[in-house]
Amino acid sequence: MSELWIITLLVFTAALFGIMAVHGLTFGARETNNAITRRLASGQSTRSQTEALDALRRRRGIVDDDLPLLKHFNQWLTQTGLRIEWSWLLLYAFAIGMALFVAFGLVFAFGFASFLAAMISAPLIMLMYFRTMRRRRIDRFSEQLPEAIEIIVRGIRVGYPLSVAFGLVAREMPDPIGPEFGMTADEISFGQNIHAATENLYRRVGQEDLQLLIVAVNIQTQTGGNLAEVLLRLSRLIRSRAKIAQRIRALSAEGRIAAKFLSAMPFVMVGVISIISPTFFAEVRHSEAIGPALIYAAASLIVGNIMMYRMVNFKF
Repeated sequence: MSELWIITLLVFTAALFGIMAVHGLTFGARETNNAITRRLASGQSTRSQTEALDALRRRRGIVDDDLPLLKHFNQWLTQTGLRIEWSWLLLYAFAIGMALFVAFGLVFAFGFASFLAAMISAPLIMLMYFRTMRRRRIDRFSEQLPEAIEIIVRGIRVGYPLSVAFGLVAREMPDPIGPEFGMTADEISFGQNIHAATENLYRRVGQEDLQLLIVAVNIQTQTGGNLAEVLLRLSRLIRSRAKIAQRIRALSAEGRIAAKFLSAMPFVMVGVISIISPTFFAEVRHSEAIGPALIYAAASLIVGNIMMYRMVNFKF
């Protein structure tokens, strides 16, 4: 009876993932093809500039909420570049939790401990995925930023205002920097001041070097000066910082690979042994020492990962 229940659970999980895959293939391409830089059609029908800006922010997933934690978490999700709906987010969390519950149950027996471990691991896995997507998007933005600044410089030198120069970046550059600067150009066109629009740009992206561009633009709008020359030197500075970052990343590549290998090895070994010899852990599953041993192993793994992370990540 227990085997039939496990098979039913596995079939349900597989069907759930299949439905999500079909949904992603059906609607994902449509969302991708909708360029974010396209001017809002609803802006023509809104009664005020405020309504147009609100519609623009809702399209980008920026929520004005009174709960600070929810605002920061939603801002963090916005920086991943993913179009996330709360209903699908909960569905993904449930599906991952069920899959982990089956995996933990097959290894350590089904029970409350496996259920608790699955419920804790599922959000952590999703957060790690979102963190990876956010990091990749910021890295891609960092690579494109010097070229985007040079486009802005060329636009300013031929006499374009700053908002039009941002629009040039939106038309010339691919995702993610093109859509983000297009969003900023739209905000300025709908009446937002440059300071607030550029601050919104930084909150949507979260890239550190972008603050240098924002400071230069805000100072120029308040005091005047040769913005093109300042931005050109800023572009050269960012390129130099990027070269140093790439050199550091190359020197620390071996340490990062070793950290990933050592972190994954315990789980891989347990999985392989469970497949080869399903009864290997049968004698220790119900032992009184298994709980403290797993807690100690998890704590050691976390401490080791923190130490290895600090050894291969540098701030400069």
